[in-house]
Amino acid sequence: MSETETENPHAAVVSKAARAMTRASLLVTPPAVLACIAVFSIVFGLPGLLGSLVGGTLALLASLSTLGMMKFSAGQDPMFVMVIALGGYVVKIVVLFAALSLLKGVTVLHPLSLGITMIVAILVAAAVEFAAFRRTKIPAIIPAGS
Repeated sequence: MSETETENPHAAVVSKAARAMTRASLLVTPPAVLACIAVFSIVFGLPGLLGSLVGGTLALLASLSTLGMMKFSAGQDPMFVMVIALGGYVVKIVVLFAALSLLKGVTVLHPLSLGITMIVAILVAAAVEFAAFRRTKIPAIIPAGS
C-alpha cells in the first residue's frame, strides 16, 4: 500500500473501486469493440474496419483516462478531486471533439462504423464499470479515525 493510502482511508477505498472498475472494463469492452470491428468489416470492408478500429480505440482511451484520473486523485482533498473530475471531463470532451473533427475528412474511415463503435464501447464500458463499482465491497461511510 502506498503512503497516501495509509494516511487517507478514502484513498484506499477509491483505489479499490478504480481497480475493480478498470479490470471489469478491460475484460468486457475490448470484446465488444472486436465484435463491432468484425461486423463493420464484413458490412463495409476496409473502411468499416478502420473506422471501427479508430472509434473503438478512442472510446477505450477515453474510458481508461477517466479511471486513471480516479486513481490519480484517490488520496487528494475532495475539492481537488472535483476539480480533477470536472476538468478531466472537459479536457476529454475537447480532445475527442478535436480528434473527430480532424478525422472528419478522412475518407478511408467509414464514419458510421466509427461512431457506432464509439457509442457501443462507451456504453459497455460505463455499464461494466458501474456494475463493478456496485459489486465492490467498499464502506459507504469511513470514520475519520480509521
